[in-house]
Amino acid sequence: MLKRTPISFLVLAAAATLGACRGADTESPPDAAEATEATALAIVGATVVDGSGAEPVPDATVVVRDGRIESVGPSAEVEVPADAEILDATGKHLVPGLINAHGHVGSTLGLEGGHYSRENVLRDLRLYASYGVTTVVSLGGDEPAGVDVREEQDVPSLDRARLYVAGAVVAGITPGAALEMVSGNAAMGVDFIKIRVDDNLGSTYKMTPDVYGAVIEGAHELGLPVAAHLFYLEDAHGLLDAGVDFIVHSVRDRDVDDALATRLVEAGVCYSPTLTREVSTFVYENEPEFFSDPFFLASAEPAVLEALRASESMARYRESESAQRYKAALAQAQENLGALSDAGVTIAMGTDTGPPARFQGYFEHMELALMAESGMSPLEILVASTGDAARCAGLDGVGTIEAGKWADLILLDADPLEGVENLRAIESVWIAGNEVPSVSG
Repeated sequence: MLKRTPISFLVLAAAATLGACRGADTESPPDAAEATEATALAIVGATVVDGSGAEPVPDATVVVRDGRIESVGPSAEVEVPADAEILDATGKHLVPGLINAHGHVGSTLGLEGGHYSRENVLRDLRLYASYGVTTVVSLGGDEPAGVDVREEQDVPSLDRARLYVAGAVVAGITPGAALEMVSGNAAMGVDFIKIRVDDNLGSTYKMTPDVYGAVIEGAHELGLPVAAHLFYLEDAHGLLDAGVDFIVHSVRDRDVDDALATRLVEAGVCYSPTLTREVSTFVYENEPEFFSDPFFLASAEPAVLEALRASESMARYRESESAQRYKAALAQAQENLGALSDAGVTIAMGTDTGPPARFQGYFEHMELALMAESGMSPLEILVASTGDAARCAGLDGVGTIEAGKWADLILLDADPLEGVENLRAIESVWIAGNEVPSVSG
């Protein structure tokens, strides 16, 4: 257990001791209301892995005030303020809160979509936070209630994951129709524009270059970056030609070529693999192993598990041609992730969680494991899930442990650089310096 020492307790203890030494007729010690209240938090003794890719700092101190990091560094060099509550984190590791650069919120109840509400948005953000995911970029399906929630989050009292939104996914078979959606999203106050350039394995219309080119140009004129859903390598090149800002699914039809890697690096365009999206399309053809994982069961709804275990549900997955094709696409996506990461492309962790049976919080940790299987190192994965994810999404206030950033943190019982599974060893989760409920209890 962590040892927490509020400054008010120290003042009371010192006053009581002094009173006992002076005798019974001395002035009474102050009560708790009169004692100095802690207005800062000092996390002392942890090894800090700051999310930038820099070397870990052992025996570090992080001082938090008004929700933000005031100072960080080796404990010998950081002064602990007199008004700080001290959290002894000796032997622990402190990392930034994880950032999901491609999620969704607010619409799912059980195994049904279409239930978007403020209540559901807040529920989802608290669920993400309980697994250490402290920021979510919601790329589609967002309604005005989500914008309202986002507008309320830059406060020191925040107790759930941060949210950034894209509004409705932009569709349209003509530039004019698509630009109307861009304008509507912009008027709602979105942070991104999301487009979908995919034909669902040849079964639906796919947005054409003239349409997505107009969307990208129009969004940029409004100061909005564009994130693109895709499947095919050819479309990745076409989107880069048009000036897309962020590719938020894996290329899954073939091996990526050297030209794509070079273009992504030169353009500074990030790549979010969303490997668990593929997993979700086929994994329920049999009962998944993770249905017995305590880390998953900490948040799972029994009725949802019962429905997915039903024989008729499993049969639908087994008999689905698309499910089997997406199963093959997962292997292709992992191979391409490894190649692009090795080539120096900036990777941002994203999962596409939020729709039914794509379990928020748990699937982010599954994504980390799949990224490791794809050849990325624990440090590369941590940076992709923190500092690089923030940069890819244009989020200046989160992602790294440095002065001025929001104090969105995970305290761990194990070293995350020894294996990404250690990011599951959550001691506590902090958002704006506030400890929030976590799956660790």
